[in-house]
Amino acid sequence: MFGYADADFATDIDDRISTSGYVFMLSGAPNSWFSGKQRTVSLSTANAEYIALSEAARVVLFLKQIFSEIGAEIGTVLIMQHNQATIAMTRNPVHHKRSKHIDIKYHFVRNEVARKNIKLQYCDSKSMIADILKKPLPRDCFKHLSESMGLVPQV
Repeated sequence: MFGYADADFATDIDDRISTSGYVFMLSGAPNSWFSGKQRTVSLSTANAEYIALSEAARVVLFLKQIFSEIGAEIGTVLIMQHNQATIAMTRNPVHHKRSKHIDIKYHFVRNEVARKNIKLQYCDSKSMIADILKKPLPRDCFKHLSESMGLVPQV
């Protein structure tokens, strides 16, 4: 199993709350996905992405538990992330000046990386499947991401 986690940054002009999106794939098909507004206003793109990543990490733990109960163990789950600052925040336990205001509940993602429940990997924006869940996209991009997610047949 692997997944993609992404967020926009304050695109709602009414409240400036970012939108999170994630998709988890199993055997080439999406098995869990989400798109929704975050609960707090983020002060940077990296923070919005970190919150989305934290939400995705919680789902990983839930999915690992479900699969464990039916006798199917899942090892480390790879999560694709295209924000380098977000990936750096999970690797460096020192509170950075730019991220120390993030609520503690989001920092648990560091623990899950350390415990090897999840692993992060950089993914360029054109391959970020979770983009389809958080914003309108140009037709070609939408088609490419839909095909990558296995929702429409590839031609």
